[in-house]
Amino acid sequence: MMILGRKLTGKTMKFLLFILFSVVHLLSLASGKAIYGNGPSQRTLQEVKEEIARYGDVAKSIINLSVYGKAQNRSYERLALLVDTVGPRLSGSKNLEKAIEIMQQNLKGDGLENVHLEPVKIPHWERGEESAVMLEPRIHKMAILGLGSSIGTPPEGITAEVLVVTSFDELQRRGPDAEGKIVVYNQPYTNYSAAVQYRMEGAVEAAKVGALASLIRSVASFSIYSPHTGIQEYQNGVPKIPTACITVEDAEMMSRMASHGNRIVIQLKMGAKSYPDADSFNTVAEITGSKYPEQVVLVSGHLDSWDVGQGAMDDGGGAFISWEALSLIKDLGLRPKRTLRLVLWTAEEQGGIGSSQYYQLHKANSSNYSLVMESDLGTFLPSGLKFTGSDSARIIMEEVMSLLKPINITQVLKAGDGTDINFWIQDGVPGASLLDDLYKYFSFHHSHGDTMTVMDPKQMNVAAAVWAVVSYVVADLEEMLPRS
Repeated sequence: MMILGRKLTGKTMKFLLFILFSVVHLLSLASGKAIYGNGPSQRTLQEVKEEIARYGDVAKSIINLSVYGKAQNRSYERLALLVDTVGPRLSGSKNLEKAIEIMQQNLKGDGLENVHLEPVKIPHWERGEESAVMLEPRIHKMAILGLGSSIGTPPEGITAEVLVVTSFDELQRRGPDAEGKIVVYNQPYTNYSAAVQYRMEGAVEAAKVGALASLIRSVASFSIYSPHTGIQEYQNGVPKIPTACITVEDAEMMSRMASHGNRIVIQLKMGAKSYPDADSFNTVAEITGSKYPEQVVLVSGHLDSWDVGQGAMDDGGGAFISWEALSLIKDLGLRPKRTLRLVLWTAEEQGGIGSSQYYQLHKANSSNYSLVMESDLGTFLPSGLKFTGSDSARIIMEEVMSLLKPINITQVLKAGDGTDINFWIQDGVPGASLLDDLYKYFSFHHSHGDTMTVMDPKQMNVAAAVWAVVSYVVADLEEMLPRS
């Protein structure tokens, strides 16, 4: 084939065929032709819409039970009982293992099926005692939170002058000035994904230019002098230095001091230690499918948290609305065609350690997963569902979300990824996550403020209803969600 007198390359030919296929695919959807193109089914979009519309009464029953009926506030009350009793649940801690034991008993007591624990190995880090005191230009005791996997300081601490920077680029430009100092990052907060790189990589970049320690402005959308912790990563071949987060207020104050030419000296003490990996578990429960039990719709949240606050918002709420979704479906006597599987992940905060090992154990059956769902962005009033999948699957999900018109939550947004489900999404499995008020979420994220006081029972009721309707309908459709 020739175009404008030139022979097409193989890559160009493939690209044109892809464009042609996409156009034909979209035209076929518009004309009512088959939406499932990669299997034996030849069902049209209209037929799928009609099938989903028949779930209107079931969706209303789930909504009424969760938001207005006997189950209202149940997920909130269950969560409060756990986090008030157990507290925060850091990877490798006794609190986490106690929470897992309690949840296994709770799921069995709820009458769910195939309740079991799947063993995993997870990191075990403890922060120990920690402090930071500004010695010059004045005495000021600072609030800090050491970052996960950080090493500690010598017992006497590190006392050094401070270099304040606002970006990695500035650090590189001023690299010679950083040697033997404590680097303080006062990076602006535009959004979480842009700012979190300083928490993740700040210690490594500071160590590369000879710094003794790094202090990072907390990655937060709002602060009332609240430090926020989180994981950080060292790099092979780069010296490990202690690293912690400080408050937005202190980072900005030191930036102003430095701009005025003040010499800033800090004494940093951190008793952080890492121990050998600990034994832990992912917690699993199911409602077994009535027609295709080998096929799975997975709902999930993570049970671990950081060691500050109560881990109520991150991610107690997500874990408990996932449990609540199965409870609501069971209470209504519903049994979907394929299996609804609840997984409460462990060690998500350390980089999805529990979910990674779950994926390795189950990935041979990835073709049987219709949808993977994760709630880990708060359980405030949802603004919609984030979704990653094929165009055909997105159209189906839009129809499913239309069943939630009674509570006015029908948006299907992009990027349904999540730390614990990304392994499956990369394998081609459609993925969904719950989206709500991210400004509020990142105000309390990884801080002492992550407690039940942040949670709202009525908003949790609505979030649980969304989670239950979506998971049940997708699990009960005659066809699995189509893939790319």
